[in-house]
Amino acid sequence: MNAKASLLLIYTGGTIGMKKDPADQTLKPFDFSQIMEEVPELAKFALKIDSYTFTPLIDSSDVEPSLWQDLAKLIKSRYDSYDGFVILHGTDTMAYSASMLSFMLHNLDKPVVFTGSQLPIGEPRTDGKENLVSSVEIASAKDSDGKALVPEVCICFHSLLLRGNRSIKTDATGFEAFSSPNYPPLATAGIDIVYNIPYIRRPNCNKPFEIHTKLDTRVAILRVHPGITEQVVKDTLLGDGSRAVIIESYGSGNAISKPWFTDIVSQARRRGKILVNVTQCNKGTVDMNLYATGMSLKKAGVISGRDITVESALSKLFYLMGESPNDAWVKDRFERSMMGEISE
Repeated sequence: MNAKASLLLIYTGGTIGMKKDPADQTLKPFDFSQIMEEVPELAKFALKIDSYTFTPLIDSSDVEPSLWQDLAKLIKSRYDSYDGFVILHGTDTMAYSASMLSFMLHNLDKPVVFTGSQLPIGEPRTDGKENLVSSVEIASAKDSDGKALVPEVCICFHSLLLRGNRSIKTDATGFEAFSSPNYPPLATAGIDIVYNIPYIRRPNCNKPFEIHTKLDTRVAILRVHPGITEQVVKDTLLGDGSRAVIIESYGSGNAISKPWFTDIVSQARRRGKILVNVTQCNKGTVDMNLYATGMSLKKAGVISGRDITVESALSKLFYLMGESPNDAWVKDRFERSMMGEISE
């Protein structure tokens, strides 16, 4: 490890940064400038670790695009000063934030590792210390040429390093809170941290790092379910407030076969809506050629999200629509992998 490596630890809020106040026994955020005192294990790394705390702290349930924009700008402003970044974030929306940052940070050649915990870092059984220590080691790891081992946006949680835009939260109470059903872990932390080198994405150019912070968030989500009414589908697909709609379909991309449903989908397309088919299943891919109901969506102009997560699909649409008012361009780019978010 490079003895001069330096990291910026960014605390946005969330359970990991909480500690019980001995006076009133309530959970309160601790001062991250004293992180070495709270997690003395970090001192064993030959690293310079600085911290930055957002004010006010943000509960992850209240995360909005402004936080993503602020994170991107902060990383941009400190990019040349640090070898990697560790972002402490609440678990509820961590997969959304990691997905969004993966699209906002271009030509990234340094690790941006999200982590958090299910129990506060001051609790005896906390998972926060292990998550933080592993994140720091991964964010500072370099190969024999001095280049970052994992130069992408990731989530490090419970001994697994996952691609950020492939991750979903799958457990509300267990320590293994995140999974990546359609893509292998980038690393596994056991006695040693074993990196899955063939699956790590690396920048293929020498272009300078840049950020894209303009987002268009006019996206709605329609989750298809038995008993869904015609009016609910109309309100979601034909509403004036959305430019795009993610249709969470059954299985490999199937939806209701009734004529009223496909008629509404066709109306939405004629109104210029960008419609994306994403499966409700955690694992697997959309194939609209497999069954008649999926084919009807394809004929109506719905594009396939393949094996993208809902969190990543939402983030990708926010980013692409922010980049261009041209819907045809957005649809074309959406169907192609940009940051390793869908399988080629």
